[in-house]
Amino acid sequence: MPTFPENFVWGTATAAYQVEGAWNEDGRGPSIWDTFSHTPGLVAGGDTGDVACDHYHRLEEDLDILSALGVGAYRFSISWPRVRPNGTANRPGLDFYERLVDGLLTRGIAPVATLYHWDLPQELEDADGWANRDTAYRFAEYAALMGETIGDRVRTWITLNEPWCSAYLGYASGVHAPGRTEPAAALAAVHHLNLGHGLAVQALRAVVDPAAQMSVTLNLHHVRGVSEADADAVRQVDALANRAFLGPMLEGAYPRDLIADTASVTDWSFVRDGDEATACQPLDVLGVNYYNPTLVRRWDGSSDRATADGHQDGAASPWIACENVEFMPQPGPYTEMGWNIDETGLTELLLRLHRDYPAMPTMITENGAAFADVVTPDGRVHDERRVDYLHRHLTAVAEAISAGADVRGYFVWSLMDNFEWAHGYAKRFGIVRVEPGTLERVWKDSAHWYRDVVASGKLPG
Repeated sequence: MPTFPENFVWGTATAAYQVEGAWNEDGRGPSIWDTFSHTPGLVAGGDTGDVACDHYHRLEEDLDILSALGVGAYRFSISWPRVRPNGTANRPGLDFYERLVDGLLTRGIAPVATLYHWDLPQELEDADGWANRDTAYRFAEYAALMGETIGDRVRTWITLNEPWCSAYLGYASGVHAPGRTEPAAALAAVHHLNLGHGLAVQALRAVVDPAAQMSVTLNLHHVRGVSEADADAVRQVDALANRAFLGPMLEGAYPRDLIADTASVTDWSFVRDGDEATACQPLDVLGVNYYNPTLVRRWDGSSDRATADGHQDGAASPWIACENVEFMPQPGPYTEMGWNIDETGLTELLLRLHRDYPAMPTMITENGAAFADVVTPDGRVHDERRVDYLHRHLTAVAEAISAGADVRGYFVWSLMDNFEWAHGYAKRFGIVRVEPGTLERVWKDSAHWYRDVVASGKLPG
């Protein structure tokens, strides 16, 4: 029966645009996701985050759910355009997050604050967004504002969530906001996100409790090759997906092979002297998001090229300068996202990080699955497949810990069904159902199961 360390942090997670709603209330400005979702044809079903789960107005109800789950921590993100629209502090927006943090602490739940979960203020995108170096400095100013506002109560800060998605899906493939298909701009965005991360850590450390933990969340791809002959394809994808962020953030330098691989797209002149050192700020824990592994091989150049990377087909590829790489379909079972279920990749990824960065603890900041949940006549949601998914992946975490990895916590994605970006409301990740129309919260079987795991600190046999 897998068990976890006594101080292991059990939590769950959400993101502001996906749950809050109240998109134009109390001084909140527009974000790139407001613009993107309001553009016809970009989001499934024409859905938007205008109302989402109405978390903004149902805060106390949702905090009570967290309390009933018994979790020790809640990972939420702050809406940058809600608290600092047009570069000016917005008191009502700041008040909301003060109430959120205070409500968590009153219930004995540790707040874990993510500064950026993809909702860039639209006015900054109008000035070229993350492709513009200035955005990194505006991000640091926003970080300082939040540190000054709630830094006396928040002990764990995450600067960025999945900068891979922000850069490559937002600026290369265009399937996420802002919907651009500009490879050179995407690589500039990679750098300015890295730079912004470092500047934000500096800004936070200047104003928050010195004991506060600093982190970043990366959706690291566990890349496998079809055969040993595909080792160079694995290397190439790993550089673009993982080491483009791990290099500057944890080692203070971009990998040379990444620069060489993408030389036909950009000369990386946007990297200035001192930038990589700025990006490499001391961190206390590395956030890891994991859903499934990636399988690649070198394309032969003539057969139909496989592009089953799991990241949604767009007008262009997110995999810059990887035209000679195939992303191969993988065997099932699959979630509703079409992602294969393979928990062994999580163990292997955690052990790779332990080998490469032995002094850096990790925490699973997202892990979960979307399934087509059905409400039975008794009003219950018997989501056995989600329970099985979570059980498998928590077992994988326990195995990594047993093998020496220093994993500090696990956050289920997600607390509740929400706006799943370009998929709208069609994909449900929550352990709590949000009923369409009424927005009633209904605990799924997975929520009851997770509550019991949290209470016992171990998995059922």
